[in-house]
Amino acid sequence: MARTVSELMTTHPTVVEVTDTLRAVAETMATQDVGALVVAEDGVVTGIVTDRDLVVRGLATGIGLDAPVGQLATGDPLTVAPDDDLVDVVRIMREQAVRRVPVVEGGQAVGILSIGDLAVALDPDSALADISEAPPND
Repeated sequence: MARTVSELMTTHPTVVEVTDTLRAVAETMATQDVGALVVAEDGVVTGIVTDRDLVVRGLATGIGLDAPVGQLATGDPLTVAPDDDLVDVVRIMREQAVRRVPVVEGGQAVGILSIGDLAVALDPDSALADISEAPPND
């Protein structure tokens, strides 16, 4: 039987609104020790933002901390469904060179799947799996 996204995804992803400030988003990432958040408008997934986005698209270009996250989030992100086949999703992630995909059902984020999640489950002896399972740096 084929494995599905729901078996490996991180459930209950943190979702921020397109109008949330970069400061609030950065604080949320720091507090939750995550590197990516799902971006939504009125609860409907519209994008994803990473810690790298905050630095490269935000700080490096002079966008202020009070700017809305929707200004620099990756819009129209690749999304998958909880019942999608993992083999297909891994192939698509490789083809599109993405590290994380929101898992969406009815327009709402129900999870997020990362290459770290895949490494831990499918290649547990890899360096990426070790890093992904390590406790956060303090």
